[in-house]
Amino acid sequence: MLEQVTLSQTTIFYTILGGILPILIWLWFWLREDKLHPEPRKYILLAFIFGAISAMLVLPVEEFLAKFLPVAGIIPIVVFSFAEEIFKYFGAYFSSLRKRYMDEPIDAIIYMIVIALGFAALENTLFLLHSVKTTGGNLTQALLVGNMRFIGATLLHTISSGVIGLFIALSFYKNKVLKMWYLLIGITLSVLLHSFFNFFIIKTKGSEMFFMFIMIWAVAILLIFLFEIVKKIKKRN
Repeated sequence: MLEQVTLSQTTIFYTILGGILPILIWLWFWLREDKLHPEPRKYILLAFIFGAISAMLVLPVEEFLAKFLPVAGIIPIVVFSFAEEIFKYFGAYFSSLRKRYMDEPIDAIIYMIVIALGFAALENTLFLLHSVKTTGGNLTQALLVGNMRFIGATLLHTISSGVIGLFIALSFYKNKVLKMWYLLIGITLSVLLHSFFNFFIIKTKGSEMFFMFIMIWAVAILLIFLFEIVKKIKKRN
């Protein structure tokens, strides 16, 4: 009995590690993009935690909305994508975006991405725990499936939130009205991007899935390129 409990605890530990460790690799990569003016680690940690909280809060909302939506089709995909992007945005808003330490345009992208990674960390961990349970405790199989989420879902969350951060950054030195418009455009594009990839990931199978991952990576590379442009934005006198 004691051995079974120990094994169960070990499985849970490695499952949680499998859900979080890949996220930390992504976090390290994106923080390197801001290495000239790095954000305080305690604020990065706060944003990451708020991202995980956002994931917890959106789950019951999605379960409630699912009662009024079709089982399949584009409508539930768009609604769930909107819910997730809104919760991630407000996670960033309350933890970072309105704080005085967000003092340059690039910070908006950094904090939105950190929020997305916190969100994905909890989502991936819950997914792996479910996979372990449904595979009868087969941790290896669950981790192999989790690696697909590391490549796909995690990157999708990152770039969709990064788009919102990008438009906040582009409007950083503009008036309040323009900031609101930029934010609405950013959220709209984020939801469309999230919905587009979710829809085609569900529809595609086999070799076509590889093409979808290539498209996601292409958008991620574009975001990195725009990241460099945002770094050059200066306040006009």
